[in-house]
Amino acid sequence: MKLVFDTCVLFPTVMREVLLAGANVGGWTPLWSDRILEEWARAARKIGPTGELQARSEIALLKAAWPAQAVGWNASLEKRLWLPDANDIHVLAAAVSSSADLIVTVNVKDFPRATLIEVGVDRFDPDGLLYDLALRASEALHDQ
Repeated sequence: MKLVFDTCVLFPTVMREVLLAGANVGGWTPLWSDRILEEWARAARKIGPTGELQARSEIALLKAAWPAQAVGWNASLEKRLWLPDANDIHVLAAAVSSSADLIVTVNVKDFPRATLIEVGVDRFDPDGLLYDLALRASEALHDQ
C-alpha cells in the first residue's frame, strides 16, 4: 500500500519514526515530495533558531534511508485538483501522481474524503493507521 505522508506527520520526530517503523512491518510504501519536505523544514523554524537546521539534517537522513520515496508531478496536475486549502493541493498531487492509496494526515478538514475519493485517494490519520497495523501485525511490532 502506498502512503503519502503529509508534513504534519513527518515534522514531529516521534510520529515520523513510529510511522516509518510501521512501514517496515506493515509493508507500506511511504512517499513524500520535495515540497512536503521543504514545508517540514520551514515549519521547524517555530521551535527556535536551530529548528530549521535540525529539520534539514533529519530530512537528509530520511532521504538517505528512503532514497526512492520522493515523488514529482507535472505542474498541470495541480491546476486540475481542488482542496479547501489551496496550500495543500501539492500533497494531493503527490498522491495522485504516485497512485497512492492514502494520504496520512491529521489535517482532516482540508482533505475531505468525498473530494479525495473522486481522484482515487483516501486519507487516514496516523493513529488509525497504527491501530490497524497493531491489529494485523502485533507480534512483528514487538520486534521493532
